[in-house]
Amino acid sequence: MITIDGSFGEGGGQILRTSIALSALLLKPIKIINIRKNRPKPGLMPQHLTGIKIAGEFTNAEIKGLEIGSTEVEFIPKSCDMKNREIDIGTAGSIGLLLQTLTPLLIFADDEIILEIIGGTAGLGAPTIEYMQNVTFPVLEKFGIPLPDIEIVREGFYPKGHGQVRITFKPVKKLKSVKLLERGKIRSIGGISVVGSLPEDIARREADGIKKILIGNGLPEAQIEKKIVETHSPGTSVTLWSKCENSVLGSDAIGEGGKRAEKVGEDVAFELVKSINSGAALDKHMSDQIIPFMALAKNRSEVSIEELTGHCRTNIDVIEKILGIKFQLTDDVISVDGIDFKK
Repeated sequence: MITIDGSFGEGGGQILRTSIALSALLLKPIKIINIRKNRPKPGLMPQHLTGIKIAGEFTNAEIKGLEIGSTEVEFIPKSCDMKNREIDIGTAGSIGLLLQTLTPLLIFADDEIILEIIGGTAGLGAPTIEYMQNVTFPVLEKFGIPLPDIEIVREGFYPKGHGQVRITFKPVKKLKSVKLLERGKIRSIGGISVVGSLPEDIARREADGIKKILIGNGLPEAQIEKKIVETHSPGTSVTLWSKCENSVLGSDAIGEGGKRAEKVGEDVAFELVKSINSGAALDKHMSDQIIPFMALAKNRSEVSIEELTGHCRTNIDVIEKILGIKFQLTDDVISVDGIDFKK
C-alpha cells in the first residue's frame, strides 16, 4: 500500500483529489495520513468526503477513516463499477473540485456516464463550473478526451449551494501526448457574469470593469454573457477565457461582501491579461489540473505554464510517488514521459 503524507506542500485537498483519483483508476490501495494537518480545521471536510465516497462506490472500494475531521484514510479499490449517478455534495461544496477527482476515472469508463451533481458552482479557491466548461475540458480535449456535455441547470453560491450540473462523460481508450509550448495568436475573448439573487446592474458593472482593463491593455473587447438567475444564496461569479491558436487561457473570480462589482471585473481581467502576457500555453490554474493527464498519456508531453504554483508542485510530487515517474521542470516548461495507461 502506498502512503501519502497529506501535510506536505500546498493544497491538502489537492493531495486528496489526485491520490484518490489515481488509486481508483489504477486499482492501487493507498493510505493518506496527516490530512490537512496544518489547516485551522484539520482533516476531511464534507466536499472531500463526497469525492472519496463516490470514487469508492465506482470501484467497490474498502474505505477506512471516511468521516468528517478524519486525518487518515485508507482507500482500497477492488474493481470498476462506474454507472450513472446523482450526487449531492451538501452545502456549497465545489462541483468543480469534485470533477477534478472523478474526471480521470470516468473518462476511462466502458460506456457513457451521466452525473447529476448538486453543490456549489462557484466558490473561493475552486474553479467555477464555467471555467471547467470553457477552459479545463477544451484543453483536456487535446489529449483525445471527448468534450463532456455540460448543462448548468442551476447556479449555486455559498453558503446554501444547491447548484445543479448535469455532465455526460464519453469514454476514451487511451490518451495521446500533448505539446503545448506557445499559446499562439488570440482568436477571441469571451466570458460570463453570473448574478444570483442580486441586482441585475451588477452584471453590467462587472462587464464594464472587464472592458476597462482589456481595452487598456490593447486586447480585444470580450463578449460577456450576462446571466441573471435566482439562487438559494445570493452571489456572483465572473469567468473569462481567451481562445488562442494552440490553447485556451482563463481566469475566474467570485464577488465578496463590500467589493464593488467593477473591481470584481477588473481583477478577473487583470488575471487574464497576466496569463496572456506570459506567452505560456496554460494559465496558472490549468497548470496543476493538466498534470495527471500528462502522466497517464502515451509518450512525452510538454507544456509551458504561466507560473509553477504550490498546487502544481504538490500534484507533481504526489503523482511521481504513486506512478513512479519523474517530471522535468525547466524554466516555465513541464515535461514527462507518460505511462500510456489503457482501460
